[in-house]
Amino acid sequence: MYEVVKMIHSYWAYLVVIMLVVATFNALIKFFGNKEFHAVDFRISLFTLIVMHIQLLIGLVLYFTSPFGLKNITANGMGGLDPFARLLAVEHPFVGILAVTFITIGYSKHKKKLTSKPKFKMLAIFYTLGLLLVLSRIPWSNWL
Repeated sequence: MYEVVKMIHSYWAYLVVIMLVVATFNALIKFFGNKEFHAVDFRISLFTLIVMHIQLLIGLVLYFTSPFGLKNITANGMGGLDPFARLLAVEHPFVGILAVTFITIGYSKHKKKLTSKPKFKMLAIFYTLGLLLVLSRIPWSNWL
């Protein structure tokens, strides 16, 4: 089961990054361009939110079934982890949860705004923070 979940988490991550880049740049370009908020903008931000939450759920399953997640911490303790093991067991999950939190906050706040500029502002701020966090903790050596 671990190998299947790992494969899904790895391949789903490409969709996450693509959608997060699209949603972030959509919000930034339309915020600075003073564009109107349309249904397609809502759909892009919603789909990004859904994709991120699915990735979080897959990641949580992986964290508890993987030998590199919680099992590694319980076996070696926090002090016994090398930098790459710490990335997989601590930093990657923590920053992923933080990124999903920012994206969820941005999505929730944008729905409460009545005009386009504040909607795009909320999405631009929080989705950019989420994108930066996601990009900062991708295990690039495994990805490329």
